[in-house]
Amino acid sequence: MKKLFLLIAASFMVAATVNAQTTAASLRREIKLDKKDGKKMEKKEERKALRKLEGSEVSYQSKQAFEGDFNHITPISSKRLDNFDEFTFTNKKGITKSAYYDGDSKLVGTVEDKTFADLPVKGREYISKHFSDYTPGDVIFYDDNEFNETDMIIYGLQFADQDSYFVELKKPGEKIVLQILKDGDVIFFTQLT
Repeated sequence: MKKLFLLIAASFMVAATVNAQTTAASLRREIKLDKKDGKKMEKKEERKALRKLEGSEVSYQSKQAFEGDFNHITPISSKRLDNFDEFTFTNKKGITKSAYYDGDSKLVGTVEDKTFADLPVKGREYISKHFSDYTPGDVIFYDDNEFNETDMIIYGLQFADQDSYFVELKKPGEKIVLQILKDGDVIFFTQLT
């Protein structure tokens, strides 16, 4: 009887050990999928759904938030877009940027014009090697507000927000946009007409 009991207990222990190892391996695979250049990327709990903003005027709350976020800089212009309130301004360093606020008047991120030379070296080298028949065009840099879960829309596409460069590449009959992450990784973003 004792042998039977020990045999059953041993089989439960073996099953528990195998299950624990399988779970650990599964978690390691999941973490590997979430890694980018050795850093664990934090998964955002729930993405905020973009909603169409009512009216055609920038909200008072967004104006107040902009003033607070950018130390009372007077915007060059402001306008209501479908999903965001946009403020274009020149910062104290003389750089012109656009700031975007969601329906809750929270900063989503900023966009500024850049040049091809501003791209990370790894990204420039990749583009030069794999897209040598294209001519670089406009380049922008999107700086995400990490404290806001709202995704940004660039080139008409909503994307998982992270600081990124976007570069337009052209050749006769074709125009594409590539997303270049700050570490230089290049991702095809969209094709323009």
